[in-house]
Amino acid sequence: MFIGRKMELTRLQQMYDSPRQEVILIYGRRRIGKSELIKQFLQAPEVTGLYYQCKQTTEMNNVQSLSALISDVYQYPPLAFSGIEKLLEFLFQRACQEKQVLVLDEYPYLRQTVAGLDSILQSLIDTYRERSQLKLILCGSFVDTMKSLMLEENPLYGRITLGLHVHPMDYFESAQFYPDFSLEDKVRLYSVFGGVPYYNSLIDPARSVRENVLALLVEPGARLENEVQMYLLGELSKFINANEAFEALARGVHRYKDILSQSHISSSPALSEILKRLILMELVEKEVPINDVHNKKRASYHICDNLASFYYRYIFPYSSQRQIMAPDVFFDRYIADDFARVFVPKRFESLCRQFLIRQNRQGRLPEIFDAIGTYSYDLPKEHKNGEFDVVTHDDKGYIFYEAKFRQTPITDAMIETEIRQVRQIGMDCYRYGFFSRAGYEVTPRPDVILYTLDDLFESC
Repeated sequence: MFIGRKMELTRLQQMYDSPRQEVILIYGRRRIGKSELIKQFLQAPEVTGLYYQCKQTTEMNNVQSLSALISDVYQYPPLAFSGIEKLLEFLFQRACQEKQVLVLDEYPYLRQTVAGLDSILQSLIDTYRERSQLKLILCGSFVDTMKSLMLEENPLYGRITLGLHVHPMDYFESAQFYPDFSLEDKVRLYSVFGGVPYYNSLIDPARSVRENVLALLVEPGARLENEVQMYLLGELSKFINANEAFEALARGVHRYKDILSQSHISSSPALSEILKRLILMELVEKEVPINDVHNKKRASYHICDNLASFYYRYIFPYSSQRQIMAPDVFFDRYIADDFARVFVPKRFESLCRQFLIRQNRQGRLPEIFDAIGTYSYDLPKEHKNGEFDVVTHDDKGYIFYEAKFRQTPITDAMIETEIRQVRQIGMDCYRYGFFSRAGYEVTPRPDVILYTLDDLFESC
């Protein structure tokens, strides 16, 4: 069963329906489901196309493999081409007679092998612009490489008609991979495995959350035990610096100067470079408060990939202990308590943000907000500063939200405490919102919005 990606499929179908030649870039981090998205699109009855996964080998090896695929799909006798340029020209010419799709998956591999491949494509695209109906899809996992194809200095600049950056799924779509779990367990599963389809496809519905975490991450030889490390190793040369940065972030260190001082990264330029790379890899995100967006000192860095966050909080720091302890004992000693009290409640905040964004996009909120994020405050007299984690801004002002993933209901006293704290820092807030795992024991009031887990997963 193919899950989600409705917007992306719609865009691809619109591209296919066009009578013109089209050049499409599809990119995003590995395991994010780019290839599955393309294959799902190609399964449409009216779509005719070739899907070729480029190989890290010679040009002629790729030419021979793609030639064999052409012969197989179109029932031609064996074909022979002197190089990739002649093969591609053959396909551009063929598309002058009928509409067809050509997918070059992992395009950067072929690009590394064939000198000047971008220029070859540019020449063919320009030559056949008015005659061919070829839909050329270039797909790749190296995000910065794929983005570079759209830069002004690249030969393909101005030829790309559609760019699809495939992002991780949000909690709502991810939950469709494990529909039979309770709402609380859906939050827990998303907190660990995030929105990467491959990870979610491995979750066993016959096992509990604990058993899935043990089987996929904790046990020796677990399917995902080396996933984060292998991803980093494949894209980074300064691997040690990445581990240092991740360990600091996983401990809750988020300011640039604090990451530098509490890690063993040698210099500020080295840290700057590693954070830049991790952001490009979509493992880390940089955030500034919505009420102080131009203040660089307020910027913070966070691990945005849930599996990486789990790995560097629990697996990487205790790798030695993990090797000599039974998996369930290791889980109980190093994971269970902190996971329930700290890890999942913190990730619950990100689910609540995603819920609000979904509601906002669908026009289901009383006021459409123009910003969502943290709100920073500074009280010099009290020697106090900090941030509220979930705040939105709209034409009327700010709405403050508090997310509680706790076993007891939220009460009137808790709400009053939160509102009093907001007012004490002078925040211009006209409404207050709450998310509660365990429901409420409160008196309704017009300036307070109450959400439950049922609201978050409605119709999911």
